[in-house]
Amino acid sequence: MVAAAKAATQALAGEHFLAMQQVALPDQKESLIVPVTSAALLDEGKQAIGITYADSGIGLDITRGLEVWACVQLDKKQEVCGKEVDSSSDSWLKLVAGVGVGTNELSGDICLSSFARDLFKFNLRALVPKGQLLRVEIVFPNGKELAQRTSNKAFGIVDGLALIGTQAEAQISASPEQLQNTIALLRSKCETFRFNGSLTFVIGENGLALAQQVGLSSKQILKVGNWLGPLLVAAAESGVKSLLILGYHGKLIKLAGGIFHTHHHLADGRIEVLTALAVAERIPFNLIEAIAHSSSVEEAFLRVECSDPELAQKLWRRAANRVERRSHTYVKHYGSWPMEIGAALFDRQRRIRWTGPVGDHQLNVLGVALDRKI
Repeated sequence: MVAAAKAATQALAGEHFLAMQQVALPDQKESLIVPVTSAALLDEGKQAIGITYADSGIGLDITRGLEVWACVQLDKKQEVCGKEVDSSSDSWLKLVAGVGVGTNELSGDICLSSFARDLFKFNLRALVPKGQLLRVEIVFPNGKELAQRTSNKAFGIVDGLALIGTQAEAQISASPEQLQNTIALLRSKCETFRFNGSLTFVIGENGLALAQQVGLSSKQILKVGNWLGPLLVAAAESGVKSLLILGYHGKLIKLAGGIFHTHHHLADGRIEVLTALAVAERIPFNLIEAIAHSSSVEEAFLRVECSDPELAQKLWRRAANRVERRSHTYVKHYGSWPMEIGAALFDRQRRIRWTGPVGDHQLNVLGVALDRKI
């Protein structure tokens, strides 16, 4: 995105097209070389467009090869009596969500991480003349369609894909290299003199944001990818005494079925697991059938909740309890460590709703309230 925006802004300034764009990284000496397919002027030179493609690695099928457009234009800043209306340091840049780019359902704002915003500012500032406003509209031509294959809507992100990365290069959560990197980070956390034996695994960016929102210390939080099984064992080996797994209910349901590598390329089975849990909970057969024929876990949950909200809560508490038990069994298979494993599941509104007994105790110790609304 930044490379395409940079190429487009250069075109607007009359500079020659550079197919290989240098993208500088904030607070780092290194930079990335990113290929850009094309850049051209539009609207008689008043606007410009840059086009590139996402290189997300072999493990990320959603954004791999994603076409990215950056449409830019320069405008004068608004002035009153010769003075700028907005004199803030960021008033020279306006980032806009175009077609296929996710926005916040409530505010309508572009879903953009602070890192992504900083990356734009760091690389585009020198190209914008003083007193000018650079408007950058990001477009993912296929973004809206691709977003339907994600959980974006469950977290209030609508109309496309969110720009929520926290680093310039993609981390392939299913890759062995990412597993080794996460294990190394886990061990470094456990080796600090301030480590008290407690750790929280968070699943994905939404889990990380929620953990920070409820006040968990960054020293205790570890963002993990799909290799949950090996990381559970690594945590036990590293001296973790109390481990909390915090994740979206539609993701952690896999652990309840004994699936400890959660990437969808390897295994899914979530509907089957939820159906088995519904049978164990002895819910009415018509609801079991509804679950079994649902196209997604979210759809299954809504069907049960609409029919019997209290029963839905019981079903998901059973799921959280099963996550704890299966996780403990997994670790016990590799050794005997005194590590308690708790599970806390959050819903599509990013509310922590369901826990197993261990997770409930851990949240109480951490001072985190559980949202028990039905």
